[in-house]
Amino acid sequence: MDLTTLTDPIFHLPLVAGLLLACVLPLLGALLTLRDEWLAALGFAHLAAAGALLGVGIGLPALPGGVAAAAGGAIAKGMGRISGNAAYGFMILGGWAALLLAAANLGHGEQLGQALIEGQLYFAGPMDLSGAILLGLICTLALPWLMPRLLRARLLPQHEVANRLPSRRWHLGFDLLAASGMAVATASMGLMAAFALVLIPAWMAFRIANSWRWTLVWSVAIGLLGYLLSFAAALLLDQPFGPMFVAVLLGFALASAKLAKYRI
Repeated sequence: MDLTTLTDPIFHLPLVAGLLLACVLPLLGALLTLRDEWLAALGFAHLAAAGALLGVGIGLPALPGGVAAAAGGAIAKGMGRISGNAAYGFMILGGWAALLLAAANLGHGEQLGQALIEGQLYFAGPMDLSGAILLGLICTLALPWLMPRLLRARLLPQHEVANRLPSRRWHLGFDLLAASGMAVATASMGLMAAFALVLIPAWMAFRIANSWRWTLVWSVAIGLLGYLLSFAAALLLDQPFGPMFVAVLLGFALASAKLAKYRI
């Protein structure tokens, strides 16, 4: 392919959908990293992939099925006795088993399951774009309210106990937001690309940023730069987007080792 491919109108919708996700998911990743619950991204992604495939099997669009499954996992985690990364480990195992069993027993299930794992961003449709827009709007409204409370809960947990604050509400609210974000991203970008977008930009930002505000700025900047480079490279080199995106972000992570001594 040549450079004119990048201007083809057929790729405009996927480009915009991915741009929105590349802005939102690194912010969610920074908050998950702050809570030492980055594994949540992989747990929710597995549940979302399984739910999407099961939804298709009963005649529903993939996106609503994925959101329902991931949100169900967040609610179960909030109500259950298993917390932290242990809960997300069980989500990964349960989602993985459900995904492969559904793929083996549904018509065209293997192809759909593979697409959810690898990612087919270039085939994203109006529903994927609508999901990304809705996610962006919800995050714009919810994060300014949630973020200070999550920071306080992490840095001053005794404050919530002493003042008898209903902290479970905002923890569950953020879990639902993270689950929905992973479901939307998994349906369009693919499971591992969505996980990489949550994990790597935040991991890098925590190493080089000198404040929480700069952590958020760096997370989004790295996510956007990695996304744009991957989108263009995958098109020009005729490669699948998901693996290319993960490879680019991993390259960024390796390069950041030399920047870790600087705080920006």
